[in-house]
This record gives sequence, structure tokens and C-alpha cells, in this order.
Amino acid sequence: MNYYNVPPNFIWGLATSANQVEGAWNEGGKGFSIADVEKYDSAKDQNDYQKVNQITTSDIQTAMADKNTAAYGKRHGVDFYHRYDSDLTLLKQTGISAMRTSIAWSRIFPQGDEKESNLDGLKFYDHLFAKMQALKIQPIITLSHYEIPLQLVLKYNAWYDKKVADYFVKFAKLVIDRYHGLVKYWIPINEIDSILRHPYSSGGLVEDRFPHKNFQEVIYQALHNQITASAAITNYIHENYPDLMVGSMITSTMVYPYNSDPQNMLQATAVMRESLNFSDVQIRGQYPPVLLQKIKKLQLNVKMTKQELQIIAKGTADFVAFSYYSSVCTAYNTEGLKVTKANRTAGVFNKYLPVSEWGWQIDPIGLRLTLINLYDRYQKPLFIVENGLGAKDTLTKEQKVHDEYRIDYLKKHIAQMLESVNNDGIELMGYLMWGTTDMVSASTTQMSKRYGLVYVDLDDYGKGTYQRYKKDSFYWYKDLLSYDRQIPKKFFE
Repeated sequence: MNYYNVPPNFIWGLATSANQVEGAWNEGGKGFSIADVEKYDSAKDQNDYQKVNQITTSDIQTAMADKNTAAYGKRHGVDFYHRYDSDLTLLKQTGISAMRTSIAWSRIFPQGDEKESNLDGLKFYDHLFAKMQALKIQPIITLSHYEIPLQLVLKYNAWYDKKVADYFVKFAKLVIDRYHGLVKYWIPINEIDSILRHPYSSGGLVEDRFPHKNFQEVIYQALHNQITASAAITNYIHENYPDLMVGSMITSTMVYPYNSDPQNMLQATAVMRESLNFSDVQIRGQYPPVLLQKIKKLQLNVKMTKQELQIIAKGTADFVAFSYYSSVCTAYNTEGLKVTKANRTAGVFNKYLPVSEWGWQIDPIGLRLTLINLYDRYQKPLFIVENGLGAKDTLTKEQKVHDEYRIDYLKKHIAQMLESVNNDGIELMGYLMWGTTDMVSASTTQMSKRYGLVYVDLDDYGKGTYQRYKKDSFYWYKDLLSYDRQIPKKFFE
């Protein structure tokens, strides 16, 4: 066979998040979000994501007093708030049928705990979704994507407090009721497992605010509260809008043993189970024994009520959404071994794979293995909602961006995806490339780590014209989407 078959109604699209593109951090009644106080620091090792994302209460107070947006890239984003109309029109030229983004909680409830919503914030999303509908771009909406209102951190200690889960459900119900006719696919919480790796950006947890507590216990309590709130939202949608679908969303980083040493195989299995524990809860409706055993072994006092466990049991997701960028190796003893990074996950360098400029190992076959593993595990529809390459793009004098490295990345990953669809028996709903226009990096808060199909003239400190320029990858993706149900294999050569 010289072509790949594409499933009927397959969703091709792009993905981003509100805090990375919208900007307008202090317009339309918006309050501070946790993303608005994340600062780019060129002196820090941008590959050390744990250190880059460590934030103290003092950092937050300093940032709130600083009115300069220069180093706080997520305050200005790429000005999508004011340019969404032209941006969407431009992106539609590729032929996409969907775009994933998020609704910024702090636009709707600026402090997070108000009794009444902010009408100006709702009007922005009214206009955004109306434009998407006019262009026949289906919204895929995440409700919490690293952007909870900052006051919920300062007043309640964020997701550690069960009150915050209640406020989140209130926010979610309001926007679901308002947009259920426009949005079919909902993801309550982005990469729900990620709070274990970066507790601030994922859960608003600041370690110095818990001086007399076991911070690991704090993280697992917050995670349980997120899982409960996500299940409550899923139940609400199923009961009130049965035609809509809700996804569990996890970070998928393929993990290999460093070599055939059985100890390394055991270590790789343990690391893979760590992230799958949380999709297990959301798909199967109960905590897996290995996770409960870990909580008990670590003597963590995670408060789970009978009612909450009933909500979780009932609120199972309809599909498994996931991000995939790269893979890592792991070993039970890493002494003397080179360590690399992958989407904020540390691992041992794999000599068989190339590395991106940010140290992420590029592994297209790892995507196929991920699809096989997830489908064999859950027998639920899968949805790739993030996949892409962060790189330093250069705008030429001719106003071109020749990003053949990104095209190569996309070719190889999409080819492996289609190999899996055609040969491995999986059910795949769609593919969303991570990146619309360029955006501010989630992990490093910088612009020079670019993901989009469209170059934005902006540097790491917010200087530039904000002009948009189509990259070579824009035209490649457009050519890909020009095919209907069959794509020639030679297209990926």
C-alpha cells in the first residue's frame, strides 16, 4: 500500500493555551493568574525545568508589584486577545478543522472566589468562539491549563484547599452552560499528572507556604482535589449535555530501560506507571492499588471522603487525551550516565536518538509505542492534543522562516501516528500540533523557544513588532491537510 488511510471524521488541528498567547493580563477585568508572575531569567539553565519553575511567596509579591511586562512574558503573550480575529483567519488557511485552547479562569472570576462572574471576560470568549464557528474551527477546550487565579494561591493555598476545587467546579459549570452549544470536547485539567513534577505551574503550590507540612503530602492532596473536581465536571457534562465528550489528559513521555539489565527494566516500568496512575483513576474510576500503596508507604495523610470517591467512580472520562514530545531512558543507578530532559521529565541520554536545542530527545517511534500502550491499557478513543518541536527560528531578510527541522519532526511523528492507525488497531480521534502562532514557552517563559507555524516578531523580553510571518512548516502542514482520506507515504519522505 502506497498511502495511509485516515479515519473518517479525523480531527486535524493546532493547540495552545490562554496564558501563553492571550496577553492583556490587566485588561477586561482580568485578575492575576499564576502564569502572570512567572519570570524569564536568562541566567538560569533553561533545561533545568524544576529550578526554572520554583517560585517563592517573595517572588510572587515582587512580581505583583512590578508593572513592567518585559520579563513576564505571559503577561503580553503574543497579543492574541486583540488579534484573535486575524490570527484565526490566518491559521484557517492551513485547512485545520479544530483548535485547542483554554479559558482563562482569571478572566471569568478574577480573584477565583467571587460570587458573580466578570462579564467582560465572558464576552471575549463569546467573540472568540463565534469567530471559530464562522471559520468552521472546532474548539477543544481545556478548563485549567497552568493559569489558576493567583489570589487562590495567596488566600487558600491553591489546590491544596478543597474550597478551590469547589470554586473551579463553579467556574467550569458556568462556562460549560454558556458554551455547550459551541464546544463539544472538554478537558477539565491539562496534564493532570504534572503537579508531581512542577507543583506551582500545575497546582499553584508554593512550598514556603507550608512550613510545617510534608510538601509531598501537600502535592498528593492537591492532586486528589484536582481529580475529584475533574470527575465532578465530567459528571455534570454527562448528566446535562450527553452529546458532549470529556477527556482525561496526561503527559506521555515514552520511557525505555537504559539497557537490558532487568533492574533498569523494572525502573522504566515504575516510571511509566507513575504517570499512568492518574489516567487510570480518570478512566477506571478508582485509584490503582500501586498508587494507594505508595501513599500509605510514604505515610501521606491524603484526605479522601467516601463521597469524593463516589464522584470519582462515576465521573470517568470518554477519551484519553495526551501530550507527546519525546522519550527518555532510565536506569536504577545513573552514576556516570549523561542525563537529559523531556518535557520537564529527567532521564538518561539515549544514544540512538537526536536531541533538540532544549535537550529533548526526538523519538517518533515513541509516539507509536505510546498509542499502542494507551489503547491496549484502556480500550478508549485516544486524542493527541499536543505534539511539536520547540526551536530557535530565524526570520530572514526576505521575511521567511526556513524551519525544515520542524517539518522533519512533524513528518516523522505523523507518519508513525498513521502507521499505528493503519496497522495497530487503535482508535484515534485526532492530532493537534502544539503551536498555532509562536507563543511564550510554558516551561521557560521565553519567546525564543518557538513552536508555531507562524513566526511572531517578539523577543524574550517583549520587544518586537508582533507582526506575523508564515514559516515553511505552515505551508507543509497546509499541504498535508489538503489530502482527504488517503495520504501518499511519499509525502513523508
